[in-house]
Amino acid sequence: MGSYEENFLAKRPQHLCHMCGKCCRVVTTSVPYPELCEMAEKGDKGARDFLSLFVPYQSIEAARKVDASIVDNIIMRLSDDGNYNEQEITFYGCKYLQPDNLCSRYDTRLTLCKHCPSSPWSIVPPGCGFEGWLFWQREEIKQKIRRSKEELIELQLLKKKTTNPENLKKILSVEQKIQKNIDAYKKYGSQDW
Repeated sequence: MGSYEENFLAKRPQHLCHMCGKCCRVVTTSVPYPELCEMAEKGDKGARDFLSLFVPYQSIEAARKVDASIVDNIIMRLSDDGNYNEQEITFYGCKYLQPDNLCSRYDTRLTLCKHCPSSPWSIVPPGCGFEGWLFWQREEIKQKIRRSKEELIELQLLKKKTTNPENLKKILSVEQKIQKNIDAYKKYGSQDW
């Protein structure tokens, strides 16, 4: 069956990539730079891999000079999601990106690079070939969450009609599983869908 990430990556249409290098030129993480460094020091492989490839820009303005459209797109998306705090955001550039927008170590690139974009909520540069596909992936998930919320309402109604303790226990168990699935997307705004 595989993990969510494995399933997402397996169905990601890699042919949509324009090979423009924008996703390597200016990127950010959901983790502030000091915390990312701390994670790397403690042995977190993802943080170590990221910091072995990407060099932080000195400021948001320095990143904007490299590609303002990417920086502004990321800031806009983070602001829309309520996750933007200028003091916590750092932009990075890959040290292996060549002037022709190709990777100087493409054949030996890390899994981190192979998995980009790694989630339907990945913020991609404007015009990225994955933009539309990621939008539809997010919409599919939102639709599933909406259906789950409808199921919770139906279960609440069923609970009111049920007097059998064993049936109530089963209903509560199902409610908890559904709520857990909804909560898994809380950081993406599932409470508002």
